[in-house]
Amino acid sequence: MKMLVQRLTHVPVADRQEMREGLRDSTTHLRHAVAIPALGEIEIGGMASRENAGDALKVVAWNVERLRHGDAVAATLGGQAPDVVLLSEVDKGMARSGNGHPLSVLANRLGHAYAYGVEFVELGGGNDAERSATGAVENAEGFHGNAVTSAIPLLRPFLVRLDAAGGWFQAERGQPRIGGRMAIGGQVHIGNRRVTLVSGHLENRTDPAGRAIQTSHLLDAIDKYDPEAPVLLGGDFNTLTASHEERHDDAGAWAQRMAAEPDRLIDVEPHEPLFAILAGRGYDWKAANNLDLPTQRREAGDPMPVGRIDWFFTRGLVASDPAVLPAVLPDGSPSSDHEALAVTIRIA
Repeated sequence: MKMLVQRLTHVPVADRQEMREGLRDSTTHLRHAVAIPALGEIEIGGMASRENAGDALKVVAWNVERLRHGDAVAATLGGQAPDVVLLSEVDKGMARSGNGHPLSVLANRLGHAYAYGVEFVELGGGNDAERSATGAVENAEGFHGNAVTSAIPLLRPFLVRLDAAGGWFQAERGQPRIGGRMAIGGQVHIGNRRVTLVSGHLENRTDPAGRAIQTSHLLDAIDKYDPEAPVLLGGDFNTLTASHEERHDDAGAWAQRMAAEPDRLIDVEPHEPLFAILAGRGYDWKAANNLDLPTQRREAGDPMPVGRIDWFFTRGLVASDPAVLPAVLPDGSPSSDHEALAVTIRIA
């Protein structure tokens, strides 16, 4: 059981520096992870602005890429007036996103309560581009995670850790982090029924079999949490159809593969066994998603292909009106490297 807190327990800068400069193996990662209270906490904040949602719920799922463009994200979400938002890649106290608490600001603007969990404690400034942009500025908190926000009361928040291997702590990845992929959820009422809502984020630095294992673990946890309630699961499932090594170690071979299979990154189901696992557990995705549209967004002129890696999955619900919402700033540049997804759900 994760502890609900008003503020995540701070990890001192000196402690983070010591972790970054010390041994970087899996045993050391586990020792650090167990010793960080924030990895076992769920931060609760904001305030729900309505008592109920009636007989339908509008939900948006969005990987907001650190939530560094809070105004644009708030404008996109405000235009949709969602009842619930499932967010991934949300910073708190990270130099690359202004060292603030952008989730709290966003929730207040939307009139939402929120539940936030830490995926990683970042020991540095982030990836190469982020470190270059912020220079020597230290992270105030170093938290990076996922969240659920809700305009109606959010009940029984829970957090599920999907990966404890500590791969991102290894020196070769160049972005030292403590933690691993996770999901966070809770329940709201549609009419007089409780519905479980989950924001999930699967690993990109693994292969389809690895994502299938994470999916099975998540579904087991949801069933243990409430086996009877209808479920909406949404987020970034990184359905990239191959391992990181296949996609990056031999760029020429991967480009040839893409040329031979031009629909591969959109029609991902045959390449990702997590879909069969979800189907076997009673989940559907056909009505909740625009199956022919990508959900990645690139900078103008970026030649990399875009794929469908973000999804909604439902069990015991009727889904309608799926939409892919462009993630753009006023000047047309990306507000995130993922588009947002919207769907309306009702009890089946």
